[in-house]
Amino acid sequence: MATNRVVLIVIDALRFDTACSHMGYMQHLVESEVAARYEVRSEVPALSRPLYETILTGTPPIVHGIHSNRTVRLSTQQSLFHLAKSNGKKTAAAAYHWVSELYNSAPFQVIQDRIQLDTELPIENGLFYFEDHYPDSHLFAEASWLMKQKEPDFLYIHPMNVDDDGHMFTADSKEYRDRVLSVDALLSMFLPLCQERGYDVIVTADHGMTADGNHGGNTVADRHVPLFIVSDKVAAEVSDKLVSQLEIAPLVCRLLGIEPSEAMVSLTLAGAW
Repeated sequence: MATNRVVLIVIDALRFDTACSHMGYMQHLVESEVAARYEVRSEVPALSRPLYETILTGTPPIVHGIHSNRTVRLSTQQSLFHLAKSNGKKTAAAAYHWVSELYNSAPFQVIQDRIQLDTELPIENGLFYFEDHYPDSHLFAEASWLMKQKEPDFLYIHPMNVDDDGHMFTADSKEYRDRVLSVDALLSMFLPLCQERGYDVIVTADHGMTADGNHGGNTVADRHVPLFIVSDKVAAEVSDKLVSQLEIAPLVCRLLGIEPSEAMVSLTLAGAW
């Protein structure tokens, strides 16, 4: 059933190779021809705040101007939240507080901005955390509440624990791989709820993580991340094509049934018609 509703899940610092080797549930969806899987090459610098903006606006850092994690200001671009709202669709997010700083208000006020419900802002309903170790399990529970209580057309979810463990233990660690397993288990409980409510689901990452426990550079470990798509509108295939991260935003627009911004690239993903 086509509902033109989308859940976009960005798992911070999830490498492509680790996603393929340790996300058993997502691979099950791929093998069952329920999900498509692509390999995405992120923009650089492979840092969080610039790539949140890239994913959500479809523009590279040279255009959107968020060049580092220290650039604290509202976006100057037409994000997916702006576009959805201008097309009469409801928006929501369960995400790190930098997302609020990009689209709702900056700087983030810890005491005041944690819960933002029924606003007139681009993210109409937002639950924002501000500690990197905030449990992913709590975040998905909050996302489930938003989905049920606020019924958004576009729901953005951004868990941080994979990134947090990667920095503490490196990508070449039991802890990092165990955290990816844990997120996969959470997805196995959450994605069926999305499907029951008629949502298309996209699972991807902003950047990867290196064996040094960092990211920001130009290596495959830094830049190559997964893209899983669960949608009747996208052919369930495993593609060997390396996809630009700039294609995620226009893909979301296609699934929402709205026009992309003029700044977004043309969509070339196979089967995403």
